[in-house]
Amino acid sequence: MRVFITGIAGLLGSHLADAFIEAGHEVSGCDNLIGGYIDNVPKEADFIFADCGDIKTMKKALKGVDVVYHCACTAYEGLSVFSPNMICRNTYQNSISMISASIFNKVKRFIYCSSMARYGAQQTPFTEDMTPKPKDPYGIAKYAVEMTLENLCKTHGMEYVIAVPHNIIGARQKYDDPFRNVASIMINMMLQGRRPIIYGDGKQVRCFSFIGDCVESLKKMATLDISGGIINIGPDKEFITINQLYRIIAKLLDFNEEPIYMPDRPCEVKKATCSSSKARFLLGYKEQTSLEDGLKSIIEYIKAKGVKPFEYHIDLEIENELTPKTWTNKLF
Repeated sequence: MRVFITGIAGLLGSHLADAFIEAGHEVSGCDNLIGGYIDNVPKEADFIFADCGDIKTMKKALKGVDVVYHCACTAYEGLSVFSPNMICRNTYQNSISMISASIFNKVKRFIYCSSMARYGAQQTPFTEDMTPKPKDPYGIAKYAVEMTLENLCKTHGMEYVIAVPHNIIGARQKYDDPFRNVASIMINMMLQGRRPIIYGDGKQVRCFSFIGDCVESLKKMATLDISGGIINIGPDKEFITINQLYRIIAKLLDFNEEPIYMPDRPCEVKKATCSSSKARFLLGYKEQTSLEDGLKSIIEYIKAKGVKPFEYHIDLEIENELTPKTWTNKLF
């Protein structure tokens, strides 16, 4: 089987590539390196340094491909309120480019990695049968892709699956990005002896997914008879607040200083957890790695690569009294 993975230099894309290569499949992929590192890309994969919004390049790249995993996205939910043009263009338009190029090349199946941002602020745990109610431009764009994907696949006969992985963590995650990846940001800061920053009161509730527990379920989406489905991927038992996340990391690093609290970010959902019952039934999903062990793997990874200063690599399009000072004043 020939598999193409967008965002192959990122956390999810690179681990998926490894899994398919190990299983004996031919893997290729693209990345513009906004959210990943070039050394994440497996040497056995055919790598294209390109933006997946470049439809001419994607049409050429997808010749003979059987399955496309669209993992690439500027997945900046909070930042989308202040850089909506860039985030929505890379979330929606780039996805449509990939869908169009896939249909052009008669790709059999398209797996779209959506986001739990699609659910918005609803009763938890979020289930796949809920009507999406996204609260921010990123979530709106993600849901818009889902609707467009369904429309085009039904029209042109391409199979599709919508995966909803949530809060994935693990080695290879970009940790010098000030706009996302809270666990990696905290670890990078604390390893530098700096107090981490928490938005609001830190009581936001999340469930973090270890990459190793998600990949096998996502890999199965390429071949199982589940076309047209929406499936949450991630744990639904080990709920945790951001304050608790800080305390676990601080304990692992023997860090004794208190975090710095900053005002809430606009449109942030306070409680966001998903049910994974469907993934367990269809894909055999299991949580095999505890949150603490997952965090240990990130700590080991960052220590091995070395701490880095944060790179403010995305311009703020809207700056006003609501814009987090962490970004305007580059406090990370």
